[in-house]
Amino acid sequence: MGVLSWLGSLGGGTPTSAATPGTRVQACAEGGLFESMNDPELVQMLRGGGMTQSGAVITAEQALKNTAVFRCVSLLSYSIAMLPLHLHRQGDDLEKATDHPLFRVLHRKPNDWQTAFEFRQLMQTWALTEGDAFAVKVKRGDQVIGLLPVDPRRMRVEQKDDFSVVYRFSPKSGGERTLPAGDIFHLRGFTTDGIRGRSLVKQAAEAIGLALQAEKAAARLFRNGMMVGGAMVMPLNKKLSQEAYDRLLASMEEREGSENAHRWIIAEEGMEPKPFTQTAQGSQHLEMRGHQVEEVARTFGVPRPLLMVDDTSWGSGIDVLGQMFVRYGLNPWFEAWEQAIWRCLLSEREQDGYYAKFNAAALLRGSMKDQAEFFAKGLSVNNQQSFLHQDEVRGWLDLPARDDLPGPITRKDGNSDPTRST
Repeated sequence: MGVLSWLGSLGGGTPTSAATPGTRVQACAEGGLFESMNDPELVQMLRGGGMTQSGAVITAEQALKNTAVFRCVSLLSYSIAMLPLHLHRQGDDLEKATDHPLFRVLHRKPNDWQTAFEFRQLMQTWALTEGDAFAVKVKRGDQVIGLLPVDPRRMRVEQKDDFSVVYRFSPKSGGERTLPAGDIFHLRGFTTDGIRGRSLVKQAAEAIGLALQAEKAAARLFRNGMMVGGAMVMPLNKKLSQEAYDRLLASMEEREGSENAHRWIIAEEGMEPKPFTQTAQGSQHLEMRGHQVEEVARTFGVPRPLLMVDDTSWGSGIDVLGQMFVRYGLNPWFEAWEQAIWRCLLSEREQDGYYAKFNAAALLRGSMKDQAEFFAKGLSVNNQQSFLHQDEVRGWLDLPARDDLPGPITRKDGNSDPTRST
């Protein structure tokens, strides 16, 4: 059978209908659904991509069904999406370029159907699961006034002999469109060639596949297994009659499935129950599922306690753990976003005058007690040198500035006098 005939049989149609662009081809690989002959997931499956040694076909959609993967991706993408992203003028970190069209695109409205939160969450999810995230730029002159996200699975990136880069996009309707690099906002993940990012899902495909297969094994046990937890033992020198055996067999069959677990069985002819202890195989299964969570967390750079794992790291050390996540898990992505915005979204005449910056201060704050001690030292409490102003502290706490607060008096030598205030 040819490839087109095989695809047609999977989709329930003829080879001609299967090959028609836009026709929905249902090739069920772990529940996958391919929309047409040019669907990138279909091409990947035909090439054998995504198949792991455990027998699971790992795509982004399948990987997200694993709770550890979903938590890692959602935690990273939501963190990027929820933090303020502002366009600033060079030379003053506090001055926001609110009059620039790109400020509104990054901070509020990138397009007509998404908020800035939704746009960044989607782009970050693509960068993690596919390795790249792309958006087509809407421009007015040389300034960007909108961003339209496009599916990275439908985008090919090519570098020509003159080292220029072009993007080839395959719409769902068929065909291919060539776009110059100047029309694309490209956010790369970890890369080994400088052109395309590497998907973390593909990098951890074996670990994710093993985790999914372990979950399926547990699900089959609860769906089809009989939760007896022991055996019925006959007394010595006695034999179970055929009638008693038939009744016992019928009783046990009625208890199949998780909804019938822990129901009693009527003993036959003096039989006694003998409970089972947990087997080494069962213990190993639970240990393996826990180990796969660690493997996934290691790939995405997320600490175990942030995956809702029962860990001893909870408690007073959680603040330090959160700061470690920001510094080593989120900071590389902050830098990737900020430099990609500078490279792709600012014209050459603007690159020396503007830059984008995430505000991660809220994630790096300690407990209220730690903040109170820091503010007290910064505001020259207990006769210490002042290095903060009241309005700076109120700004960090999202409180408005006030002009009725006392401030330190400056002495003639230029230093503030902490013992006196206006």
